[in-house]
Amino acid sequence: MSDTAAWKTIARGVLEIIEADDLRKKLSKGTPLNIKLGIDPTSPDVHLGFTVVMRKLRQFQDLGHRVILIVGDYTATVGDPSGKNKTRPILTHEDVLKNAETYKQQFFKIVDPAKTSVIYNGEWFSKLTFTEVTKLMSQITVAQMLEREDFQKRYRGGQPISLHEFLYPMMQAYDSVMIDADVELGGMDQKFNVLRGRELQRSLGKEPQVGLFMPILLGTDGKEKMSKSLGNYIGVNEAPQAMFHKIYALPDALVESYFQLLTDIPLESIQAKLAQVAAGTLNPNALKEELARDIVRQYHGADAAEMAAIQEKRIHAGEALPENIPVFAVPAGEHWLPELIVKAGMAKSNGEARRLIENGGVSFDDAKIGDPKAKAMVSGRHLLKCGKRNFARIEAE
Repeated sequence: MSDTAAWKTIARGVLEIIEADDLRKKLSKGTPLNIKLGIDPTSPDVHLGFTVVMRKLRQFQDLGHRVILIVGDYTATVGDPSGKNKTRPILTHEDVLKNAETYKQQFFKIVDPAKTSVIYNGEWFSKLTFTEVTKLMSQITVAQMLEREDFQKRYRGGQPISLHEFLYPMMQAYDSVMIDADVELGGMDQKFNVLRGRELQRSLGKEPQVGLFMPILLGTDGKEKMSKSLGNYIGVNEAPQAMFHKIYALPDALVESYFQLLTDIPLESIQAKLAQVAAGTLNPNALKEELARDIVRQYHGADAAEMAAIQEKRIHAGEALPENIPVFAVPAGEHWLPELIVKAGMAKSNGEARRLIENGGVSFDDAKIGDPKAKAMVSGRHLLKCGKRNFARIEAE
């Protein structure tokens, strides 16, 4: 691959590169680089939001570079304060190690294990003396810490900041020193920590790493960062049809970013098709189907993607139901339907739920509901449907 093509691949979807010229020079030399990603396995599940950075790692590997995955078995017990409005609960070392094993299984669906070194940072942090920790802490000032927006907000708002949280940026920086990182990847919320790595490498006589930052992937609601706790996620381990259904139901505004960040389809082709959609010559659903097929193929294979596409057409035609319909438990008895719709996450307010009913898009156990004052009797398990693609099971407790 030419230097221009290699740079185009690496720069795709990137928000910011600290020392971009330096990275271009390093890439042009053809010498394998150490590409670092640090993860704190605070959760065992991986969703498509996490894969944005993982896919960039794979692109570096395909260009001949080494990926070093730092599993933060020690940093995770401290807790990354980035973007947090309160001190994170401290995990046990056992929980972190258990999560890490599940995380790695999903990680290697994208990143080539043969070209990846997995290192637990307990290898060095477990051996540091208190004197050595104190010396490292002297490299970062309190003023620098209070430059962080998250710390500023918490300080001004009277939210406590625990002293151990100041350790985290130093620990992430020291990881870069120990592996001689040439490039560190992360989201924009990691910029402060990556910069500390550059400074610590420089102060210890090493060449400072390049920082490469990827955007945050919005979840299926099109408003918030993809998160399991918000229910707006698409899991890497989800069944093919469930994954396809969620992608096919994405808001139109997300389609371009999902193509750019989650596929290798040429950007020129994507832009041309988006222009056709804007001109009214291409159905937006055709573009979503292409997106869904590509992403499902990556994780489940071409045959599974084809079957999921066929099943989605049946769902859209009202001939079938999607897999993994979420279940919501409520007390047995009569319930005002708008409240059930809100309970199932299909509307944010009773007023919005009433409008859905008035617009004729709601059914309960296949019976169309047109009266916003209607009540539903819950006495077992029932099917609630809003629009053509939103389904929920309502179950009596």
